[in-house]
Amino acid sequence: MKTNSNTPLLFSCGATMKNKFMLAPMTNTQSFENGQLSDEEFHWLTMRAEGQFGMVMTCASHVQENGKGFPGQLGIFSDEQIPGHTKLAKSIKSYGSLAVIQLHHAGMRSPSELIDGLPVCPSKNEKHNARELSLDEIYELKNNFVKAANRAKKCGYDGVEVHGAHGYILTQFLSSEINKRTDQYGGSLVNRSRLLFEIINEIRSTCGADFLIGVRLSPERFGMDILEIKEICKRLVTENKIDFIDLSLWDVFKYPEQKDFQNKTLLEHFTELDYKNVLVTVAGKINSGEDVTKILNTGIDFVCIGRSGILHHDFPLQVIKDSSFKSIETPVSKDYLINEGLSDTFINYMRRWPNFVKDEAS
Repeated sequence: MKTNSNTPLLFSCGATMKNKFMLAPMTNTQSFENGQLSDEEFHWLTMRAEGQFGMVMTCASHVQENGKGFPGQLGIFSDEQIPGHTKLAKSIKSYGSLAVIQLHHAGMRSPSELIDGLPVCPSKNEKHNARELSLDEIYELKNNFVKAANRAKKCGYDGVEVHGAHGYILTQFLSSEINKRTDQYGGSLVNRSRLLFEIINEIRSTCGADFLIGVRLSPERFGMDILEIKEICKRLVTENKIDFIDLSLWDVFKYPEQKDFQNKTLLEHFTELDYKNVLVTVAGKINSGEDVTKILNTGIDFVCIGRSGILHHDFPLQVIKDSSFKSIETPVSKDYLINEGLSDTFINYMRRWPNFVKDEAS
């Protein structure tokens, strides 16, 4: 039986998503260095809401000024950023999309030129020249995630996604390779995941039962272990404090890098779990209507669209209209991307990806 990508989804908190398309949280470097929203980022995101993404998620937005991960990053660490977020959330919702902000701290991956002092990490990390967080600083970090979520609610966002993927601060805590602490935040998986669960619990407690909460996880790279991420997923389901899990797989059709787990695809490792009331989305090279159908037919609740959302602001509309729709081949011209709502800054950022933006000299 084929799953229809255009049917609504109901989350446990009561929020309804009008279809099964979520815009992935994507770095775009378009906002101001003080974390304030720019007109360019506003245009890029609201154009995706107009293109009928059922959920529009912001880029990773840092919860501490010193947790900045890239230039021009949209922040949510200060009340001074509230007016921009209020404007953005209102506009996204005016198109019938859920407005969700991703809460982020780069940790050891903060470029030193963007922050004051050294980057921070659960443990001292020589490779990234990062210093160890004190216990008081961990408590402050937790509080800043929670404050950012409450700030987001005040701005009118439907919910937040806690960024626990891609080697950023919460991944660093989860990783037995990176986290060498010997206190309650290091050692066992229970201890290494303590900060993540404390953040989730306090966001739920302070933002209320009707606030949408998601968690992004990645099961590979940066010391992640498939079995441990599966255990975290099971606990998230059991504790029932979140509405969705967002699994960033890099490629939804790939097999695991860990040789011991190559008896099935990475996706199959996670679709075999019972998620009960928690919905699940996956990201990674979903570039056509056929890909969308394949993923939804595995039991995944909705799809997380990145690259194709850059190339087509109305990717959901195109797929709903034609299930055989395929994203345009790359490279594409700068003018094409401008017409799709990207600024010069975002386009220049996308040049770091091979064969994405056409060489203007050619």
